[in-house]
Amino acid sequence: LKKHITPVDVFFYVLEGTGVVEIGEEKKEVGPDTLINSRARIPHCWYNQSGQVLRILVVKVPRPTEATKLL
Repeated sequence: LKKHITPVDVFFYVLEGTGVVEIGEEKKEVGPDTLINSRARIPHCWYNQSGQVLRILVVKVPRPTEATKLL
């Protein structure tokens, strides 16, 4: 997932696999059953550096009224 900014808070829940999440200046490897919060207007992205499936549930709160901005 390319680095981008969303106008609302985003919650990520890792359903399957492992990946690296980058939020602002921080990067962390995470796996299944992990919940991550990304506040509004902070750059974030995901990396799947494995050969396995990485499946993430994404929830944006509240419903966005502006477009996401790719960086």
